[in-house]
Amino acid sequence: MPRKAPELSALQVGRLKTPGLHAVGGVSGLHLQVTDSGARTWVLRFTFAGRRRDMGLGGFPDVTLATARDKARAARTKIDAGIDPIEERKEARSALRATAAAAKTFAECVISYVDAKSAEWRNDKHRQQWSNTLELYANPVVGKLLVRDVTLAHVLKILEPIWTTKTETASRVRGRIESVLNWATVRGYRSGENPARWRGHLDKLLPAPTKVAKVEHHAALDVKELPGFMAALREQNGMGARALEFAILTAARSGEVRGATWPELDLEDGVWTIPGERMKAGKEHRVPLSPAALKLLRALPRIEGSELVFPSPTGKTLSDMTLTAVMRRMKVDAVPHGFRSTFRDWASEFTNHPRDVAEMALAHAIGDKVEAAYRRGELMDKRRRMMNDWARFCAAPHTKGAAVVPIKGRKHAA
Repeated sequence: MPRKAPELSALQVGRLKTPGLHAVGGVSGLHLQVTDSGARTWVLRFTFAGRRRDMGLGGFPDVTLATARDKARAARTKIDAGIDPIEERKEARSALRATAAAAKTFAECVISYVDAKSAEWRNDKHRQQWSNTLELYANPVVGKLLVRDVTLAHVLKILEPIWTTKTETASRVRGRIESVLNWATVRGYRSGENPARWRGHLDKLLPAPTKVAKVEHHAALDVKELPGFMAALREQNGMGARALEFAILTAARSGEVRGATWPELDLEDGVWTIPGERMKAGKEHRVPLSPAALKLLRALPRIEGSELVFPSPTGKTLSDMTLTAVMRRMKVDAVPHGFRSTFRDWASEFTNHPRDVAEMALAHAIGDKVEAAYRRGELMDKRRRMMNDWARFCAAPHTKGAAVVPIKGRKHAA
């Protein structure tokens, strides 16, 4: 049997300065280790499963003799129970690091999610909208909260104040929270059901958005008043007026027109090809250009160093309010997007052009078979005839006045 080390006092331990291992007694295997530099640390030496182990218990004098003996006794108890205290401590540290790595706040997860998914989105504006809505509505409630701790109560606290007053925004916020929480679950930052899911969950607590959202229609010029408006518009100066005129002649969205570039335009064949990344549906869209549209384009100045067809005075893209400002100066209580509704009403009420052809002109989703035909170019001639008729209508004799009516039907006609 190995000789038992004498039990040293705290004073005696404090005098140990010679480099090496010094048994201090009180607990079998407890030593004070002194290095050549004079540093002193506690070491418990033991054998486990036939293997000698040295377990550090802290530095002296920060860890006192009494505390070192208490730690050594606790370790000995585990050894007697068949537990290696060194491996147990490694596992505990590993678990602690894993827990710390998974301790992500909701705000941190939003940033990571947006970074991971934004490559799928069409433009930076969509990324900004994602970040802005969650920053404004969600982060004040759960931004600093660990994402694993976000509950139904938090989600309702975010949504209930805006559900009936800003229903469309609230619905988007809910969907974005759900996406972030789903992402966090897959990454291992949280577990359990998603408290922001709609079906079978929030739909039992909140009214359906379609039941509370007010249907808003873009104010649109009455079809019969369009020629008069176009005559007045052509008298307006500025790139904003020309962009609005071109948007009307092509039945295009404001953003598509404001972002148009000269390489997209084939003035010889009379076709404007809008790439998919600039289209709402993400698909390339070809627009047949009428003689009136081509005349407008050929009269525009080219800005050196800019490919934009309708640049701002600084050579950048026109703001989304530029076209609206033109209409306000003309004292017409309508919005640029409303002209797409005016075009749709003209096609259905004043012409015999097929409905699907008009829907294609607006880049709306249509049936698969018709879509396939369109992609083969079989309907391009029909669309060109329709756009030529539309341009002639826009230039027809007119009467003064400009009545504005809300065009019913498609909510926020896309």
